Amino acid sequence: MPIASICRRALVLALPRAALSTPHRTLVAAALKDSPAWSLGHLNHVAIAVPDMEQASAFWRDVMNAEKVSESVAMPEHGVYTVFVELGNTKIELLHPYGDKSPIAGFLAKNKSGGIHHICLNVPDIQQALATLRASGVQPLSEEPKTGAHGLPVIFLHPKTCGGVLVELEEHRRIDR
Repeated sequence: MPIASICRRALVLALPRAALSTPHRTLVAAALKDSPAWSLGHLNHVAIAVPDMEQASAFWRDVMNAEKVSESVAMPEHGVYTVFVELGNTKIELLHPYGDKSPIAGFLAKNKSGGIHHICLNVPDIQQALATLRASGVQPLSEEPKTGAHGLPVIFLHPKTCGGVLVELEEHRRIDR
C-alpha cells in the first residue's frame, strides 16, 4: 500500500467521530478512496413497492415484455413478498407487504400507488464495506447483515446518511478460476 494511502487511512482512524460530520466527509471519502479493502460492484436491482403484486407482475411481463418474471416468493423474515424481473444486466424487484409489520406497508401507506423503495448494490465483502462506511459516518439500519432474497448477506443503509436514498448492499464474492 502506498505511503500516502497509509497516512490518509491513519488520519481517518485518528479523527474523532464529530469530525466525520458532513463538512468533513469529503476528507474521509478522499482518504478511503484508495482503500483496497472493498469496491462497489454493479447495480444488483432497483426495488419497487407495489400495492398489487399480480397487476405489477403482469405489467412487467405483458406490457413491458420482460422475458423473465419470477413467481412471488414470501419472505416473512423481511416482511415482504418478492418478484424479480430480470433485465439482462440487472433486475427489478417488486415488493409487496407480508404481514402487518411489513416495512413496505408503511411505505405504501404514504405512497398509495407504490414507487421506488431502494436500490441494491453488490459489494465483494459486506463486513469490510460496512467497516469503511461506518468510519465515513454512514449508518446501517441494523447491526449485522441478514440473509436476503438470493440467500446472500444483505444490509440496508440509512437514507439520511446516503443522500436520501435507501441503499441495500448485497455481498457477491468474486470466485477466481
